[in-house]
Amino acid sequence: MSRSESPSANTLGALKASGWESVPLRHELRRNAIARIKNDQPLFPEVLGYENTVTPQLENALLAGHDIIFLGERGQAKTRMIRGLTDLLDEWMPIIAGSEINDDPYNPISRHGREAVAEHGDDTPVTWVHRDDRFGEKLATPDTSIADLIGEVDPIKVAEGRYLSDELTIHYGLVPRTNRGIFAMNELPDLSERIQVGLLNVLEERDVQIRGHKVRLPLDVMLVASANPEDYTNRGRLITPLKDRFGSQIRTHYPLDVDTEVAIIEQEADVSVSEGFDLTIPSFMTEVVAEVTHAARRSQTISQRSGVSVRLSISNFEIMVANSVRRALRSGAGVAVPRIVDLEALPASTSGKVEIETLDEGRDAEILAGLVKAGILAVFKDRVPPDTHRAVVDAFDEELVVDTGEDVTDEAYVALVNRIGALKAPVDALLDGEPDAGSPAMIASACELVLEGLHLAKRLNKDAVGNRAQFRARN
Repeated sequence: MSRSESPSANTLGALKASGWESVPLRHELRRNAIARIKNDQPLFPEVLGYENTVTPQLENALLAGHDIIFLGERGQAKTRMIRGLTDLLDEWMPIIAGSEINDDPYNPISRHGREAVAEHGDDTPVTWVHRDDRFGEKLATPDTSIADLIGEVDPIKVAEGRYLSDELTIHYGLVPRTNRGIFAMNELPDLSERIQVGLLNVLEERDVQIRGHKVRLPLDVMLVASANPEDYTNRGRLITPLKDRFGSQIRTHYPLDVDTEVAIIEQEADVSVSEGFDLTIPSFMTEVVAEVTHAARRSQTISQRSGVSVRLSISNFEIMVANSVRRALRSGAGVAVPRIVDLEALPASTSGKVEIETLDEGRDAEILAGLVKAGILAVFKDRVPPDTHRAVVDAFDEELVVDTGEDVTDEAYVALVNRIGALKAPVDALLDGEPDAGSPAMIASACELVLEGLHLAKRLNKDAVGNRAQFRARN
C-alpha cells in the first residue's frame, strides 16, 4: 500500500492551528479498531480461518487497551498479526524534530524534547512519522541484553564531558525508540529471566531504568509478544510477574478444515516457476496437499509439540507445481498440470518441516510416504463417487496392466480412458467444474488419482519401481 503525503504542519504552532489532537496510543488503536468493526472490515484480511475464534478475542483486547501475548505453535500467523496491528494506527504521527523517542509535540518526555519546546515555543520544528515506522521488533534470544531493549550509557557522550546521571548520555534501546508505537517480542520465553525483569517497569510503571539511574520516561508503548504454548505454560521459562502483566492471552491454532488450508495455499504459494507455461492446477491436487498436512497434524509419529506449520502446505504445493513444470520441460510440452506422480517430490519439502517421533531408524521415508498416501486416499474418498469404483475394478481382468509414471504421456491416459470406459465416470466426477477439464493433461491427472485411490482403498494391486508403477487386478 502506497503512503499518502505527510501533513504539511512543520512547527508546533502550525500543528496547533491544524486542529490535530494528541491521544494515548491505546485510545488511537481502540478508535481505529472500532471503525473497522462498525464497518464490518476484517482486522487482518490476509489471515484466514480466525474469523470466529482468534479475531473476536483480539478485538476484545484492543477495545480493552491490553498488552497481548499470542500463544501458538509455529506457522499460525502470529507474527503476521502482530505486524498487521500497525494498520490500526493513524497513518501519520507528529513528533518533535530530532527526537529519538518520538516525543509528542504537546507533551515531550525526553530532555531533548522539553528543551526544544522551552527554547522555540510554537516555532519548535515538527516532523511526521509513518505508522510503519512506529513498530519495533526483537526476537528473544539468550544473548539479548538490557542495552538492546532499554538502553545504555553512551561512553562517547560521557567522554565529551557529560555526567553519567545526565539523561543526554543515554543511547536508547528498542523499547524507548518505539514510544507511541507497538513493540513486539517474539518467542518471549527464550528471554533470560534477568532481562524479563527489566521489562516489568515498561509494562507496569511505564518507565525505564538504565545503569542504576532511574530515567523517568512515561513511555506510551503497547507490548505484544508471541510464545510457543509448550515453553509458556509447561516449562516455567516465563517469570510469573511478567506473565501477570499481559492483559490478554490469545491462543492461535492451525486451520480447522481443509477448505481453509486450501485458501491459504492459494493465497500464499509462489508459482512463478511456471512462467512461460500454460499451468493449470486441479483443485483435487491442491486438496491432496492440504490433506497431507492435516494427516501430519493427526499423526502419532509426528511431534505435535513443535507443530505442523501451514508453511508445510505451501512448500509442498510449490514443490508439486515445480515437479510438474520439470516434467513438462523434459517432455517438451508447453502445458504443466500436477498429477499424482509429482507428489513423489514432497519428501524433500516435508522432511525439514516436521519432527518425526520414532525409535526405529530409517523409517522417516516410510512415514512421510504414509502421510502422502493418507492425503490421496482422503481426497479420493471425498471426490470420487463410490458407485463408480466397482465398474473400474471389474474392468481390470487378469491380463490388463496399466502403466503410470513421469514418462507416460498425457495422450496415453486419454487413450486409457477410451479403452477402459469405466474410468470415464470417476474421471469426469473429478474434473467437474475444473478449468480445461477436457484437456489431455487434466484427464491424465484425474486418471492417476483414480488409479492410486483404488490401490490405497485395496481395490487394485500396484507394483512400483523407481518413478514407474503398474496397476493390476488384485486376483
